[in-house]
Amino acid sequence: MSGPLAVLVGPMGVGKSTVGHLLAERLGVGFRDTDEDIVAQQGRTVADIFVEDGEAVFRALEKQAVRTALAEHTGVLALGGGAVLDAGSRELLAGHQVVYLSMDVEEAVRRTGLNAARPLLAVNPRKQWRELMEARRHLYEEVARSVVATDGRTPEEVTQEVLDALELKEA
Repeated sequence: MSGPLAVLVGPMGVGKSTVGHLLAERLGVGFRDTDEDIVAQQGRTVADIFVEDGEAVFRALEKQAVRTALAEHTGVLALGGGAVLDAGSRELLAGHQVVYLSMDVEEAVRRTGLNAARPLLAVNPRKQWRELMEARRHLYEEVARSVVATDGRTPEEVTQEVLDALELKEA
């Protein structure tokens, strides 16, 4: 099967981009992030798309970005936190080397704080993050071949565990 060597899924702030860049570097391949693809295509931030057009419009853009990236990209791919909400996207992930990067709520709050660029956490971030995770955790687990906990670990440690979990050899 063609497509990415590794696909990283998980909640916002878990470190998909940071770990993704490190993983791509160690594998000697490119890194791609579907949220970055959407921002480049739309010429505005994810938060602006949410505010100006609503979540439904963003999710439609995200679905297309996931489809395109899975078809075109052969390196390391990071998906936006909500990409797994779409059943079609979950089906497309079947057969790919997907890793769910997980973290607990206290770690999430420490990492994301009250970041205004995270539109789904604007009010009461701890409660909203918990609710998001209750709605999404089973979807992350459904698509993942491996789960790697990130709590209290450096990006380098997480990257090494992803390499080990997927049995990937460094370049």
